[in-house]
Amino acid sequence: MQSLWMLFATLMFSIMGVCVKLASDTYSVAEIIMYRGFIGVLFIYVLILQQGGTLKTAFFWAHLWRCAVGVTALWLWFIAIGLLPLATAMTLNYMAPIWISGILFLAAWRSGKRRFEWGLVSAIVASFVGVTLLLRPSIHQDQLLGGLIGVGSGFLSALAYLQVRSLGQRGEPESRVVFYFSLTGFLAGVAGCLFGSGLHGEPIALLRSHSAYGLSLLLGIGVLAAVAQIAMTRAYRLGNTLVTANLQYTGIVFSSLWGILIWSDVLGLLGWSGIAIILVSGLVATFYNIRNTRPGKTVPPADPIATEI
Repeated sequence: MQSLWMLFATLMFSIMGVCVKLASDTYSVAEIIMYRGFIGVLFIYVLILQQGGTLKTAFFWAHLWRCAVGVTALWLWFIAIGLLPLATAMTLNYMAPIWISGILFLAAWRSGKRRFEWGLVSAIVASFVGVTLLLRPSIHQDQLLGGLIGVGSGFLSALAYLQVRSLGQRGEPESRVVFYFSLTGFLAGVAGCLFGSGLHGEPIALLRSHSAYGLSLLLGIGVLAAVAQIAMTRAYRLGNTLVTANLQYTGIVFSSLWGILIWSDVLGLLGWSGIAIILVSGLVATFYNIRNTRPGKTVPPADPIATEI
């Protein structure tokens, strides 16, 4: 069953999250994003050459907007991963499909193209109840800031997805979209290293020596992201759309297990209840989003690129 490629993809993304969290103890977010972007640029450029494609685009400003929003969302997400339990940070980022459903529904409803749907609205409202439950146990652990950053990352991811969808509808190949996103991430990381500060306020060296452990984490982040994107794209192209879209939420389960096994993360009853509510809300919102997709649309309701920012 081709949709099961999504399980492999979400497993790879969850392991990437583990690498990001571990790397956050040694590297600044700027360095992590710089190396991730560099590996992504090399990987996607080789893919474009193999496909006989080109980097030329007629949608420069659309790419610029997508890259600016997407890289900001990625930056915030990596910060959240460093500040929060892995399951919490991943769950907040997986709210992007819920934000997308809400934005599309509100726009269509206001224009009279879609009737008011209590089920979808209830799912969206319930998701924010889940966020409240998920973050409430963390308030006393000085993790509220990380939670708010995670929520912001999910929202910006939704905006990036909408731009990716717009580019796809204009005929822009996804490999080119990912290439410019990776390139922007690399350049943003370089700028962060040149003008930003490290974990303790110290200057960041653009090029510094690495331990085998640190280098393996940085390589893992870039390679795992690329492999996961390929698997996710395959799942959406060959598998059942509804099954594939719903299987993406297994990433929350994988991240929860890694958090328990590696960091002994114990969120408590309210925290796990919040994750469960967000997960169910995401499944419901995905169902409504797919059900209301117009026949003939070629762009899936949850784009494989945007799912990973």
